[in-house]
Amino acid sequence: MSEPLLYLLPNLLDEELPHEPFLPISVANAVLTLNGLIAESEKSARRFLRRFVGHDQMAAMPIELLNEHTRIEDMARLLDPIAKGQVWGIVSDAGLPCIADPGAPLVRLANERGIRVVAIPGPCSLILALQLSGLNAQRFAFHGYLPRDREPLLQRLRHLGKVSSQDDSTQVWIEAPYRSAKMFEAALEALQPNTALCVALSLTLARQRVCTRKVSEWRKQPISIEKEPAVFLATH
Repeated sequence: MSEPLLYLLPNLLDEELPHEPFLPISVANAVLTLNGLIAESEKSARRFLRRFVGHDQMAAMPIELLNEHTRIEDMARLLDPIAKGQVWGIVSDAGLPCIADPGAPLVRLANERGIRVVAIPGPCSLILALQLSGLNAQRFAFHGYLPRDREPLLQRLRHLGKVSSQDDSTQVWIEAPYRSAKMFEAALEALQPNTALCVALSLTLARQRVCTRKVSEWRKQPISIEKEPAVFLATH
């Protein structure tokens, strides 16, 4: 019986891209050993597999779903084939599994069951944004997605601004493409004028834009944001 193994497989930040410049060859090598794949949707899983294997192998690969609708009590079943000696992988729709992604509880459960977990490095939007922002990366906090409703969102943004000032840290959050423009507007309304705000859009794509300015400067000269994946960073 082979060693129980769960691979954490990186994915591209955008499906338009070729994978060779962004994903290490170890991803392709790992995919060739898989008995099955865990993903947020079957469509995204098949699209990921198609980059590395032929159509027949891609179509025959068992796919299990793990997303925001998966109950904790149902996750143990996902690990059963691995515990019996199979090799499976988990892949996010974009970036790294378990980072602003539903995979973390599964990895914790795998650790508790003694299943070996191997993470393969790859692109991560929040790390890329930190690198490109020029803001403090010695001390930062990542908050994932903020509230959608306007008043809770403004309150949270004001809180993040206070926290960044109190402990000299960079506050990082992300937003879905169709809400990026509204998030930018809310940040300009809620944050203090002297707060440094970085907007990182469409990372790794040809249309990538990363710009850091004081909120007071953004208010005078805002940018137009289309439906683009965005990372926001703020600090004093």
